[in-house]
Amino acid sequence: MSRYRVAVRTLCDFTAREGDLDHRFTPAPSAQEGIEGHVLVASRRGENYLAELPLSGEYQGLRVTGRADGFDPNANRLEEVKTYRGNLDRMAANQRALHWAQVKIYGALLCAERRLERVTLVLVYLEITSGQETLLTQEASATDLQAFFTDQCQRFLAWAEQESAHRQRRDEWLARLTFPYPDFRAGQRALAEDVYKAASTGRCLLAQAPTGIGKTLGTLFPMLSAMPRQQLDRVAFLTMKTPGRRLALDALARLFTSTSSTSSPSTPSPSTPSVPLRVLELVARQKACAYPGTACQGDACPLAAGFYDRLPAARHAAVARRWLDRDGLREVALAHTVCPYYLGQELARWADVVVGDVNHWFDSHALLHGLAHANDWRVGLLVDEAHNLVERARGMYSAELSQQRLSRLRRRSPAALAKPLARVGRQWQALMKEVATGAAATQRYHLLDALPNKLVGALQTLAGAITDYLVEHPASASVELQELLFEALAFCRLAEQFGDHSLCDLASYGRGDAVLGLRNVIPADFLASRFKAAQSAVLFSATLTPFHYYRDLLGLPENSVWREVASPFAARQLDVRIRADISTRYHHRETSVAPIVQALADQYQRQPGHYLAFFSSFVYLEQVMAQFQYAHPAVPIFAQTRGMQEAERDAFLARFTPGGKGIGFAVLGGAFAEGIDLPGERLIGAFIATLGLPPFNDFNEALKARMNTRFGQGDDYTYRIPGMIKVVQAAGRVIRSPEDEGVVVLMDDRFAQTKVRALLPRWWGLAP
Repeated sequence: MSRYRVAVRTLCDFTAREGDLDHRFTPAPSAQEGIEGHVLVASRRGENYLAELPLSGEYQGLRVTGRADGFDPNANRLEEVKTYRGNLDRMAANQRALHWAQVKIYGALLCAERRLERVTLVLVYLEITSGQETLLTQEASATDLQAFFTDQCQRFLAWAEQESAHRQRRDEWLARLTFPYPDFRAGQRALAEDVYKAASTGRCLLAQAPTGIGKTLGTLFPMLSAMPRQQLDRVAFLTMKTPGRRLALDALARLFTSTSSTSSPSTPSPSTPSVPLRVLELVARQKACAYPGTACQGDACPLAAGFYDRLPAARHAAVARRWLDRDGLREVALAHTVCPYYLGQELARWADVVVGDVNHWFDSHALLHGLAHANDWRVGLLVDEAHNLVERARGMYSAELSQQRLSRLRRRSPAALAKPLARVGRQWQALMKEVATGAAATQRYHLLDALPNKLVGALQTLAGAITDYLVEHPASASVELQELLFEALAFCRLAEQFGDHSLCDLASYGRGDAVLGLRNVIPADFLASRFKAAQSAVLFSATLTPFHYYRDLLGLPENSVWREVASPFAARQLDVRIRADISTRYHHRETSVAPIVQALADQYQRQPGHYLAFFSSFVYLEQVMAQFQYAHPAVPIFAQTRGMQEAERDAFLARFTPGGKGIGFAVLGGAFAEGIDLPGERLIGAFIATLGLPPFNDFNEALKARMNTRFGQGDDYTYRIPGMIKVVQAAGRVIRSPEDEGVVVLMDDRFAQTKVRALLPRWWGLAP
């Protein structure tokens, strides 16, 4: 009976990698391009060709599984297909060795399964741009392949036995997991029960739960509790911003230390023997890098040189430590002289709980999704602040190309790039001329009816040329040249998948200054497969209304469930007032300033304390603040400013001290409208002088038309719902605990409309 299962790719990554990190033979084709490349190769073979052939075998309780790219039984030929761009001669030797190891393992499995004495092994390298194949062939006997298979398995077996034992200890511990507090908070138990049911039934849950009930712990605890029974391999806690990761780690720390009386709740002991759970925090490359500005290759970075040779010891130390937040991971990496970022990428294969950004599952190059697909993991997803996922996902599948960047590079480009850059420049000019024909002289925004295919083709050629140049001249890899390469590649990849889920537009800001955009507006078409790949997914937030908005735009499964956790707060705690005598519409802004100033002053004089006042823009904020300061100079005021740095944001929040007084002016949807915690007397009220509606412009009107065509909900999906999500989030800053009391003043006559009120929390107790 198999005690441990491993994918061929994972086995070879573990046993056959050696030498330096080297990313010069990059960028690799996208996952979609890789799939299409494999299909292209298979289409060129005979009718008896077996593509994606499942193979498996065992060695001393270790089960090895995978899918060989292709096998021709007539020619007795087994193929491993690899897609690439550029010059194949520049591929590093250790990368080629890894590919040979993979095809040899498949060869051993094939010979054992079909009782073959020999087989021809072929590495098929497909250049994505040209479609040209390069074949490397090797004859191999079943005896030699079996010996190779045995050697690789023996090298992995000790690790596999360790992992099997760890999984058993982990599941035994999780089966006994108890809630780390004497009781649940109000509403927290109901949330935990719903999460456990979702994990048990393999469904997607949208949980709208009010701030202050402990959503982070209320979702982590039941998902972890479900792991043993549902045989989940991994739990991924995904966040929108860094503070969300910190909250998740704090909740996990509490679960760690609830079993140990010797550790502080906020600083778990990494070596606590009673907690066999591996926790990994993934951070962005630029934040993890120990040598910023240094290329990730052995001849440039000391942590890349010999990386794979030192990786086994670092990996062993890391899994023994178990608690691998950003600081812990960095400590292990530097102790073994390996790159912290790439050590984290490796440990994502072996961690039980991964805490990271949503892009690690939902982005087109998502690490966790890729690993789950390759290893057939059963994954439980927890997505925090999920109301932001629509906009985040739109950004993941959108791209821009700047004419100015291209022009700057043309003026000082290397000779090898002059021709492809010039070709792109000519296609830019042709596009601008075509768009200008018949357009109004002052028109700056143009929605294109179709992709500019000639420009896209020129970009593909340019991307290949830049890739070749950077491989040959790594010292000349300027930041600007690399950024252009990534822009071009992202644009070309999205162009290949262009459909009614996206818009193509051109914005002109002056002569030689235009931006071509591919803008995803319906992320569902990209995300549906990501939700399907998860065993269970829980999306939670204080604002997930209405359900159909998220179901439609995120591509949630048909059997998804929406739950609203009853609020522990009573309407008497929050005095919500609507000033229907004020209009904040753009053409009423000037006349709205005076009554807004008076509303702020009246409430402050009635009950002095700390307030936040939210506006639709910095311009509007500054107008009201100037008038307020003139009319009421004795009231302390402070304001959010454009481009605030982290230290400045911290200083702004530090003004909200218990017992203090003053009004903080901020922009709705900005840094202080969600994700901040100012309980008790630190914040006793909020003024919201806007519906938060996105601006009325050509793009949003095009978006509205697309929403109407697809869902029949143009106005709601483009304007009303996104706006009210921001309003409810901002209002949620006021009541943070069952003891809090406060006031929210909604300043606009449209708040009295039935459609708008329907999007406000029911516990506010507003009359319909």
